[in-house]
Amino acid sequence: MIGTERSRTHPITPVLSAGRSLAWLVPLLLVATPEELDAYRPLVMLVVGGLWLAVSIAWGYLAWSHTDFGIDGAGDLRVDSGVLSRQERRVVLSRLQGVEVATPLLGRVFGMAELRIEVAGGRDSHVSLKYLTQERAQEVRAELLALAAGVGRDAGEAPEVVLVTVPTGDLVLSLLMRSETVLLLAVSIAVVATTVATEELSALGLLLITGGLPLISVFGEFSRFFGFSLAESPDGLRMGGGLVGVTRQTVPPGRVQAVELAEPLLWRRRGWVRVNLNVAGGQQEGEQGRVGQVLLPVAPRAQAVAILSRILPGVDVEGLVFDPAPAAARRRAWLQWRQLGVAVDSGVLATRRGWITRRTALVPHARTQSVTVVQGPWQRRLGLATMQVDTTPGPVAVAALHRGSAQARRMAEEQLARAAQARLGVPERWLSGAAEPPTGREPSSDGRLP
Repeated sequence: MIGTERSRTHPITPVLSAGRSLAWLVPLLLVATPEELDAYRPLVMLVVGGLWLAVSIAWGYLAWSHTDFGIDGAGDLRVDSGVLSRQERRVVLSRLQGVEVATPLLGRVFGMAELRIEVAGGRDSHVSLKYLTQERAQEVRAELLALAAGVGRDAGEAPEVVLVTVPTGDLVLSLLMRSETVLLLAVSIAVVATTVATEELSALGLLLITGGLPLISVFGEFSRFFGFSLAESPDGLRMGGGLVGVTRQTVPPGRVQAVELAEPLLWRRRGWVRVNLNVAGGQQEGEQGRVGQVLLPVAPRAQAVAILSRILPGVDVEGLVFDPAPAAARRRAWLQWRQLGVAVDSGVLATRRGWITRRTALVPHARTQSVTVVQGPWQRRLGLATMQVDTTPGPVAVAALHRGSAQARRMAEEQLARAAQARLGVPERWLSGAAEPPTGREPSSDGRLP
């Protein structure tokens, strides 16, 4: 248990933090060392690296000794840190959006893990505790999720049922069959053919871009989603994987704000889809594409739809009837106009778009934060407009593209009404799944209990 008494992370934290900094210092020294000192390069790297490591460990120790955490009297997590400037943070667990246990490569060597905590809020909604032993990180994660769900702190680790595991072969093949990968590889083949025909060897330098980018992208995605699994437990969805560094994230019930089925052109013949998520508090700067924003990197469509039925109970994804875009949209979106559509049922609003990669986005009415109608110059001339539904930041964009102007405005008003009705009388903490209304006490129309 965390307890009300203040705790610290593992004492090895300063050493691991300093070790990570050497990962960029060594290449820098290799490049920055003057040619005159080539004979002494190993000595220079040893001395500079040793001094840097000593200073980093010393500063890391000061930071570690001034950082502690614990549960306060209100049942929320308190994290105090800072050497020169003291920072006291209170993490309101009723707004907990996700808990992630990340094990970087260096941490795996020493059996350490980093605990990342996401709460609903603005840019400063991310809290990190590094480093804890892997066992300790799991214990803290389980206790935070139990407190957020309103159950006993000593409830222990919730059992889980594995729903999906992604085969390595399917992952590799899906990455190679992505539209952008195929396009860049086709350009690479064209460059080689042109070089052979014209004997202009200088053109081969272009291969570093056209051939290197897809390989780097494929390896990055493969490393991120290697061994990926999705499991269900009473404390939420558990997803993650990784080759170099392993990341496991738990998203508590009710935190998913929007979902998307993405179907690249070459995937459709195999019936594969990728499922993306918008999760409240899950988007941090520089973290686009993180594991927690991908529910399934690749899966058969039937399997993905079955998983979505657990996230959006009562929503029949395959039963949605999409209203196609008007004929005028053909002059604005030549290739994808037949794919454009919007559907509404009692639980969600769904939009469809894309020709090369077909994207079907769904947002529960209660998760609608705002609605925007956008009309560009070309759309204005054609009498078209786009209705956008705003949710928390993430990879899922919910937009009904190129509808009639009057229809787009009517759809926006109707969606706002549905969103208000879905939230009517239900406080935010119940909408997020953090708690249930007390028995015998019904909320009033403004969401307050009598």
